[in-house]
Amino acid sequence: MRNVRLITLTLLLAAGVAQAEDWPRWRGVRGDGTWLAPPLPEKWPTAGLKQLWRQPLGGGYAGVSAEGNYVVTMDRRKEPDEVEQVLCFDAASGNPLWTHAYKVAYGDLSYGNGPRAAPTIADGRVYTLGALGRVCCLELSSGKLLWSVDTVKRDGAKLPEWGFAASPVVWRDRVFIHVGAQPGGCYQALDRESGRELWRGGDDPAGYATPQIIPGPAGEQLLGWTPEHIVGLNLDDGRVEWKVPYKVTYGVSIATPIYRDGLVFVAGYWEGSKAIRLGPGRTDAKLAWEDKKDLRGLMSQPLYRDGLVYLLDKQFGITCFELATGKKLWDDENTLTPRGRNPQASLVWLGDTDRVIALNAEGELVLARFTRDGYQEQSRTKIIGFTWAHPAFAGNRVVARSDEEIVCVELPTAP
Repeated sequence: MRNVRLITLTLLLAAGVAQAEDWPRWRGVRGDGTWLAPPLPEKWPTAGLKQLWRQPLGGGYAGVSAEGNYVVTMDRRKEPDEVEQVLCFDAASGNPLWTHAYKVAYGDLSYGNGPRAAPTIADGRVYTLGALGRVCCLELSSGKLLWSVDTVKRDGAKLPEWGFAASPVVWRDRVFIHVGAQPGGCYQALDRESGRELWRGGDDPAGYATPQIIPGPAGEQLLGWTPEHIVGLNLDDGRVEWKVPYKVTYGVSIATPIYRDGLVFVAGYWEGSKAIRLGPGRTDAKLAWEDKKDLRGLMSQPLYRDGLVYLLDKQFGITCFELATGKKLWDDENTLTPRGRNPQASLVWLGDTDRVIALNAEGELVLARFTRDGYQEQSRTKIIGFTWAHPAFAGNRVVARSDEEIVCVELPTAP
């Protein structure tokens, strides 16, 4: 996989491509926080990054997705009516292209400022999941509504305390959602063309982690983390093929799991981390190791490279450890992002290098190196206010949002 990434990046640069990849879904093209980026300098310009455009925005934690000329996110407005909105902007100018709105009633939803899930762009369509369980499929170019489903009313989805947060995952002719439909619908597969339910699987309630499609030893599976289990489901029929108990305090299964080197890794704060070894059979899964002291992530998805994992631990900050054993190597003493009550930072690899680009909770865009030897910060600059939402790293731009605005800045290329 590493060689494939390196070859792809080399071809991009050889062709003079300065705009690199788009960011059409949660955590990028591959859903793992890797980005084939243009060559970036070691340090940001002294004057900061050039702002290309900004637009006002309503509340929400929904990440930003970008493909071609389109930038898409979601927000919530309270006046004149309370609505959730899917918004599309022109990537170059920031001009609003279209908006799709529908009425909602958040009531006493905790942290109820707006939608949580990043939109998913695939084959000229946008798939969204609102905080209260509405799934929409829209035409990317026009915003035309192709279909919409209220999963609470139609499917018996049960609203978790902090609202639905897992982004839709598109695979072949279906889109997977995590809404805890009752009964037996912790995960659902909907038909991409109509929104019709194709299958449901798992009895657990909904958590907040976006599921992943992983190439397990016995073939592809849907990997999920619920408030009660780490699970692997059959992509064709939703059958739970394996599950490992992991009951989470307050139901906060948040950070997207990762799968590398035959191990599934999941990190939470109160109960710590677990690594699950998958075997040759579709039902083969057993606990490899766990850590309840030094490896306690919360919201940020960790990064993997060359046998090492880099995790935003709630107490220690960026923490490096061996995936095979859980052995901790170092932490950055909360340098990249402030410790706080709920530390947050999006972490993204720059191509096949040891360089990382990250947007922390303070709205600072950070360049750093993550290696076995430690954390090395290169540069940082503020591009937006306080935010937990993941930005889009696309082309030669970064698009970030807060509860008040969406901002696009230009990335300079290395000399």
